[in-house]
Amino acid sequence: MTPFKPNLYTDNAMVNLASNNSDNVFSQLQEILVSALAFLGDCGTLIARSFTFAVSGKVNVPYTLSQMSAIGVDSIPIAMITTLSTGAVFAFYTAGLFVKFGATSFLGGTLTLSFLMELGPLLAGVTVAARSGAAIAAEIGSMVVTEQVDALRSMAVSPVRYLVAPRLIAAIVMMPFVCVVADIAGVFGCYLMSAANGVPGPTFIESAHRMVSETEMLKGLVKTAVFGAIIAVISCRQGLKTKGGAVGVGQSTTSSVVLCIVWIFISDFFLAQMLAAPTFRGQ
Repeated sequence: MTPFKPNLYTDNAMVNLASNNSDNVFSQLQEILVSALAFLGDCGTLIARSFTFAVSGKVNVPYTLSQMSAIGVDSIPIAMITTLSTGAVFAFYTAGLFVKFGATSFLGGTLTLSFLMELGPLLAGVTVAARSGAAIAAEIGSMVVTEQVDALRSMAVSPVRYLVAPRLIAAIVMMPFVCVVADIAGVFGCYLMSAANGVPGPTFIESAHRMVSETEMLKGLVKTAVFGAIIAVISCRQGLKTKGGAVGVGQSTTSSVVLCIVWIFISDFFLAQMLAAPTFRGQ
């Protein structure tokens, strides 16, 4: 019988392959970590510099007002349609269960509370990110690839002061107003669909009045102010990092929308924990 002899060439090749794979995984993880830290650093720098210009009064007020109209006012119809339809669908499924178990006296408060504290701010943030965030990234990205941003720097004009700060202020100021309209439309959709499913209107209104206070709406508005800052900073950052002409503008626009929505959901989780009432925490 021939004794077994290990194939040293094959064994060494497998060891080298495993080592190369582990090195590739490690390098990829390292690149992801470096990119994430660079992204957070860029966003933090933009926020700090923008607020510095805002506090020192170096922000162009007329341009900021025009951005408030573009970011906030132009997003209101989309937010209304989105929340109205969502509220109607949400109530369509919920009202049947409440009627079935005889808990219609809690339906109005439950739906209103869910919209004021969660669905309204979240849907408003997503719609503004999809519309205004994409527009911001595309506009600034086009200015980068056509060297307009370089022209600003050559004239000793800070792109952060001229482009980022007005949009950041406009988004923070206007997002609560968009959220109020979204809340009203969403609750109205809940009211209409609840009435269509056999819940009396006065019962819905009385329940909402009993279970909901102004504090819940204020908590939702705080969320939207944070969402506005996220949308403006990420969109501006992606626009300023644009490279590669028209293709780069498209990539920056897509990445800005994706990143805005992802960070809105991430921040919403932490904001919900921070703003939750003691009763929600079981205390």
